[in-house]
Amino acid sequence: MMQDSDSKPRKPRADSLRNRDLLLSAAKAAFAETGADAPLEDIARRAGVGIGTLYRHFPTREALVAAVYAREIEQLAASAEMLLAQRPAGEALEAWLNLLIDYMATKRVVAPALRADPGEGSKLYAASGATILPAFQRLTEAAHAAGEIRADIGFEDVLRMMSALGQGYEQPGWEPGARRLLSVMMAGLRAR
Repeated sequence: MMQDSDSKPRKPRADSLRNRDLLLSAAKAAFAETGADAPLEDIARRAGVGIGTLYRHFPTREALVAAVYAREIEQLAASAEMLLAQRPAGEALEAWLNLLIDYMATKRVVAPALRADPGEGSKLYAASGATILPAFQRLTEAAHAAGEIRADIGFEDVLRMMSALGQGYEQPGWEPGARRLLSVMMAGLRAR
């Protein structure tokens, strides 16, 4: 009996994966500069591909926005273990929280576009918490275990502080103030 070779999904080609990554990077940069309404033709040009390639990967603007957002979530979560391998746990936590501020800034830019598709936007927001919170908790617990942050402050406390710090993230000029407050927060968290 012969097997139908078309029944197995093919792996994406290397050039297709590369083009997708280039498009996501170009879209992130364009969205940061001009918002989620950046012209798709400009994004394709930045990525060095044609508009047809963009549409093959992302049939709608909303699909592109959602993919940029999802990639930011994945990269943020993955960075936790990398930072723990490279730095002391307290420094890794602070570096990751700075990356979380970057993520919030990206979210600020794409949130209106995600809200335009309530079903997909809600799924992405739910997935972001399920992906990010375990990484955040892992970093906080590692800093505790290393004695680098105060023993009387738990993960829930650090989470509440970051939630408060994130208030107003949609306002212009939020990011520098958030980084300043994060520095103050970390100074207060350090074990003495």
